[in-house]
Amino acid sequence: MGHVNHTWMPSFLLAGFTTTGILQPLAFLGTLCIYLLTLAGNLLIIVLVWADSGLSTPMYFFISVLSFLELWYVSTTVPMLLHTLLHGRSPISSAACFVQLYVFHSLGMTECCLLGVMALDRYLAICRPLHYHSLMSRQVQLWLAGASWVAGFSAALVPASLTATLPFCLREMAHYFCDLAPLMRLSCVDTSWHDRVHRAVIGVANGCNFMFILGLYVGILRVVLNLPSAASRAKAFSTCSSHITVVALFYASAFTVYVGSPGSHLKGTDKHIALVYALLTPFLNPIIYTLRNKEVKEAMKRVSVRIRTLLNEP
Repeated sequence: MGHVNHTWMPSFLLAGFTTTGILQPLAFLGTLCIYLLTLAGNLLIIVLVWADSGLSTPMYFFISVLSFLELWYVSTTVPMLLHTLLHGRSPISSAACFVQLYVFHSLGMTECCLLGVMALDRYLAICRPLHYHSLMSRQVQLWLAGASWVAGFSAALVPASLTATLPFCLREMAHYFCDLAPLMRLSCVDTSWHDRVHRAVIGVANGCNFMFILGLYVGILRVVLNLPSAASRAKAFSTCSSHITVVALFYASAFTVYVGSPGSHLKGTDKHIALVYALLTPFLNPIIYTLRNKEVKEAMKRVSVRIRTLLNEP
């Protein structure tokens, strides 16, 4: 009977971040502002790609899919972060915890696949320009985007389901959302086998996709360096620079947290690292894709003119 009591855990307690005094409202307001700006930035990209014909290219279609994903990705964890910042330690039911774990990792692995698809798009645009539009037709774009979502949500089933079947003896989690490493630390049993499975699924998926992207960019580099003029080389590099920056941010945080053993980090450090990939990266992505992008800036001007015209019509 005692074993049953240790195995079933109706809810967990998310410790969140310890903030006191003036730091508590400041941390809450700062996080809330970043969250709202993240939602606004990614929604803006989606609306621009949908509303402006100048952005109706495969590259911007995939950027809009990434922005749609980021809306869900950041909304999976940040509301709970805001709750813990405002109220301190917060309970979460076991069912909600494991759903959050699954959705968060599904979206993360979908982004991994989508970044690979975006690299393939850049490779075809630069290395196969004459066949680009036939190779990257609208049907192919939809198929690649859909395949990324299916692959991400399928691969995440393994670590999420294995973690959900663990027996738990402890209730309080040193994190602000349900993630692999903090959950496994609450288990009553040795989780080394689970560590190996998680490394195999997440590590191999991230590693193979990273090598795929790297191989594509090696091919792009070879072609770009052989272009006749410096202007054409600069233009080719500029179409890739935003994607390279996003890939660097994503994989730097992913390799730090998940390629090693999910239980290898010191207790309490996971939540600080998580702020980078769960909050900061979705916030930076729309900035990276729009800040130095002339096409997006011009599209914003065209759409704003259309909106003003509509508003001024009698």
